[in-house]
Amino acid sequence: MRTQFIARWETQLIVSSLTITAGMLWNSSSIIATEVLQISEFPQEEGSAKDLQPVAEVISQNTTETEPDIELTVIDKLLNEPVFSPFRREGTVKDSTRPVYVITGEEMEAQGARTVKEALRFLPGILGDGTVGTEVNALSGQFIRGSNTGQVLILLDGRPINNLDGGGFDLSEFTTNNIERVEVLPGGGSTLYGSDAIGGVINIVTRRPTEQITTETKVNFGSYGLNQQSIQNGGKSGDISWVVGYNRTQAQNNYRFRIPEANFEGTRTNNDALFNNFNVKLEANLGKRNTLTFSTLYLGKEQGVPGGVPIPVPQFGQGFFNSLTENNRKYTDQVLTDLTWNSKLGSSDDSLLTARVYADFLNTRFDNRSGAITSQNRFDTKQDSYGIQVTHNWNIAKNQTLVYGFDYRNTNVRNTTFNYGTNITRENYDDAIGQGAIFGRYEINFSPNFSMNLGVRQDFSSLVNGSFTSPSVGAKFALSDATTLRANYIRNFRAPTIANLFNTNPTNIGNPDLKPEQGDSFDVGIDQKLGNIGLLRLTFFRNRVSDTIAFTRLIPPVNGNTGTWENIGLVETTGIEASLNLQIVRNVYAFVNYTVNDPRILASANPAEVDKELRFAGADKLNLGVSYENPQGWYLGVLMNSLNGYPTNNINTEFLSGYTTFDLKMRMPISDSLILIGSLDNLFDQRYQLFPGYPDGGRVFQVGLSSRF
Repeated sequence: MRTQFIARWETQLIVSSLTITAGMLWNSSSIIATEVLQISEFPQEEGSAKDLQPVAEVISQNTTETEPDIELTVIDKLLNEPVFSPFRREGTVKDSTRPVYVITGEEMEAQGARTVKEALRFLPGILGDGTVGTEVNALSGQFIRGSNTGQVLILLDGRPINNLDGGGFDLSEFTTNNIERVEVLPGGGSTLYGSDAIGGVINIVTRRPTEQITTETKVNFGSYGLNQQSIQNGGKSGDISWVVGYNRTQAQNNYRFRIPEANFEGTRTNNDALFNNFNVKLEANLGKRNTLTFSTLYLGKEQGVPGGVPIPVPQFGQGFFNSLTENNRKYTDQVLTDLTWNSKLGSSDDSLLTARVYADFLNTRFDNRSGAITSQNRFDTKQDSYGIQVTHNWNIAKNQTLVYGFDYRNTNVRNTTFNYGTNITRENYDDAIGQGAIFGRYEINFSPNFSMNLGVRQDFSSLVNGSFTSPSVGAKFALSDATTLRANYIRNFRAPTIANLFNTNPTNIGNPDLKPEQGDSFDVGIDQKLGNIGLLRLTFFRNRVSDTIAFTRLIPPVNGNTGTWENIGLVETTGIEASLNLQIVRNVYAFVNYTVNDPRILASANPAEVDKELRFAGADKLNLGVSYENPQGWYLGVLMNSLNGYPTNNINTEFLSGYTTFDLKMRMPISDSLILIGSLDNLFDQRYQLFPGYPDGGRVFQVGLSSRF
């Protein structure tokens, strides 16, 4: 069992190494740094609601005609990156008291990320590899600051899409062709967004229309039958602008693999996948001060469910009940739609009202066609969600901003089981949850060097125990132009899912008396500029979650029920997120990200779990990367992703080994309108398991062409 001492020692070693390296580079910055300027964003068209977003500061310097074009430093790129999730309005990374990490659409393309799940791999603060495979269709799992996937809130353009049947949202459903950026906000966000934001928030921001009519096409081929095609068209005509697109992704994913613990070697079968994703976004300028936006996504996917290899030892262990399947299938059919109105109030640009209505329809079907006909079942889940968001962003004074509003979301989920042997359909649950809230967040800049924010949210729920109050406070203090300190506290919660509460399936009977999970998130950090060549961000955090909802097996069964859900346990996670970005020489960049997680079970209904590490959530993660990038669009990078070993049960008697992979990424412009993209992932064919008995795909390649006209 890894001790806290070892975790601290590892942290000190990495941080010391980063500091020494940064210091060496900083001292040589007079030789290798290029002359750079901070530049403002281009002014928005009059009447656009985007007018209210902050812009970078303009610094004037003397230049001559013989000097090179102005180039943005790595520091500027990071700190001026637009983000929405820390504020519930448009802002930048440097405006936030919270650590927030961003990957842009261009970076996703350069790294060969096919889905949002894959796009998270090299970001600090999140363990995003998932738990059941590395294929393009592998189920996504997100672990942030000791939280599980159901405790991470997923936003689409700033509004919630979490599944209230089982929790979370599978990020492998989103292909990246329509994504402008993805934001990861560790540390919870219930003050602004309500339930599910215990461990953190992931905001997926989709593309907005361009001023010029453009069409972008991509084709991509790779290992194990990967075959992708996508097309996006966007532009503006008069007061109407649009983005329309389609993505088709297909893969067979048949590969050789070994599971030494089971003395097994074979070929992965029934692992194919077919995506069909459509996106439409229409924007209309209604005069100079109002815009109306309609957006819809259709996410369709059919895939095989190959299962896992049974692990015989230990008996009844994590992989003991695995089985390989040849006929099991999964189908998802999801529509995410919203209509948003933005209005600048008054006669100036200091007040923006945003009103949104949205409707989501999530359908999942799982066909279990293994074994005897009497044990073959079809599981259908249909979720309908309807919601309203109203937000007012108001700059009430030159140094003060107020964000306030209300949210409402009603979600109904129906789950049934059809038995192929008896032709009988059993309804497991058909219930709804209504969630409403009022919230407010106040920001004040006491001076150019010191700012604070205070927030509070009151959630109301149709559940007996569903209401909750979520306060927050944050502060940021600039010791100098190069050094900024920050600190935050947020109170978070997560309401039970409909399956937790109302399921009548005797294998996991619901418990209507469940209380919400409650969390406290605290972090302190420093942002340190290293001359003009780098930025070091360090964050120490502590996350506590009480009344954790967990499945409890009933032995012997009670009234025929073999398991139920209970509020058991208290988990406290401490750790460090370290992020260092450098511009070594002109066009050559490097990064190091290191995340330390130590989630400890402080209280549990099972005494054997006390003082043990929470399963899956405690892996430490190290990312390294070196790349060549230039303004003409060339990119060549070598990236490393490394996880240490972690326990797969809460009594820490079963573990999975860590792994380290190296990827080679390339983006090469062939002409002004044609780009060649390629990658070779897992260069050294490192084989590992993310869940006992479930293999990875080993070394894989992909190559593609992208055109824009």
